[in-house]
Amino acid sequence: MLRQAFHFLRLILLVLLAACTRLEPPGPDQPLIVGLPANPVFQQLSPPTEGMRGFSRDLVSLFAESLDVQVKFVTAPDQPALQKMLQSGQVHMAAAMPERQGDRSLLYTSTLKSTRQVIAQHVDSLPIDTPEKLAGREIVVRPGAPQVQTLNDLKLTPPPLINERSAVDELELLEGLARRRFELVATDDLHFAVAANVHPDLNIAYELPSKLNYAWAFDPDNTRLHAQAQHFIDGIITDGTLRRLDDRYFGHIRRLNTRDIQVFLEHVRTRLPEFRHAFHDAQEITGIDWRLIAALAYQESKWNPLATSFTGVRGMMMLTEDTADRMGVTNRLDANQSIRAGAKYLVILMDELPPEIKHPDRLWFALAAYNLGMGHLRGGRSFAPGLNRDPNSWMDMKQVLPLMSRPEYYERLKSGRARGGEAVILVENIRNYYDVLSRLEPNWTPPSMARETPAKKHSGKKSARGR
Repeated sequence: MLRQAFHFLRLILLVLLAACTRLEPPGPDQPLIVGLPANPVFQQLSPPTEGMRGFSRDLVSLFAESLDVQVKFVTAPDQPALQKMLQSGQVHMAAAMPERQGDRSLLYTSTLKSTRQVIAQHVDSLPIDTPEKLAGREIVVRPGAPQVQTLNDLKLTPPPLINERSAVDELELLEGLARRRFELVATDDLHFAVAANVHPDLNIAYELPSKLNYAWAFDPDNTRLHAQAQHFIDGIITDGTLRRLDDRYFGHIRRLNTRDIQVFLEHVRTRLPEFRHAFHDAQEITGIDWRLIAALAYQESKWNPLATSFTGVRGMMMLTEDTADRMGVTNRLDANQSIRAGAKYLVILMDELPPEIKHPDRLWFALAAYNLGMGHLRGGRSFAPGLNRDPNSWMDMKQVLPLMSRPEYYERLKSGRARGGEAVILVENIRNYYDVLSRLEPNWTPPSMARETPAKKHSGKKSARGR
């Protein structure tokens, strides 16, 4: 009897302790505490590009602004750990949480990102055209992966051998698959697409029958904050904010084909080392991430300093004679001169854009102007409102710029016809190359930039006409 009383008292103390340690609701003196999985697809784990902190961080930050509270992010190693943090009251909400059908232990919002569940394999492996070919096979997953339940629902005999791997994220699992450490990995097509841009030897072996929906999750007792979150999500779906953020982070990742990626990775290995120092110098001069400058140079010339096009642009950054003269270049085929000039010219183009265009879209607009010329870009922006498109949104302008090759549009422009679709392809390719370089090449901070911000370095630069 005494022993039972002791256990009962201990249980009461644990409940009281948990209640005491639960967070106060977010407010003036209590930031919104948000749990995030250690997932490099949904949040930037390395120093981010200006204006880009990751899909989940950007969404949550907007939600916190709508509540007029500060936000604090806490990273969990995996989904089970994130769920424990939420249920123990260590965080107010969990972002990028896979929704589990019939799960009543959490409150979920509407879907923020929907993907297909897939089984990935090495491209040289035998095809899997029926689910029965998964029977008895070892399938590697992250702890708590929702694909485990999906596989169990297939009722295969014998069932697949599920191998949970902790201490690695999903992209690292797929890297292990590309290096033949595993035979099969359960993932989704979003993570697969990001990984395949770095490891083109990956292949989707089999598509599982149900979709995977990512949402925000709350403790069932936290109905008020859940309702506020749902109201916020309804709003960003209606006004297009969610669609724009989705395009910002995921709209470009399937642009390159396998051959393009293979050639790019080979050039990263064989050509980039010779010019890495020049790209570092360009970053020190401009404050732009050297990997972005390298991505632009690759799109322009494939890192060939002697490149020449039929239109007369030449060199690593494919400068026209006028642009080279304006930037003080004496030899367009000198890689160091070309890289520095191209990077400085990109800054000038960013400075010429109106302040209504915010980062990172500002960078994508400047890249489009690098190809089109600022005059054509302004002309394209002038068409946008009449087409119910936002002239300050890159997602919307991707739909407008290709129209500039059609007579009914370019005949109304002083600058004439333009290959706007080519500019869109250029920008989206550069975004892909930059993503890959950001995962393969380390961030670099020169000593001077450690003491001076890019915004300060960019101030006071004179404008120049577009290329």
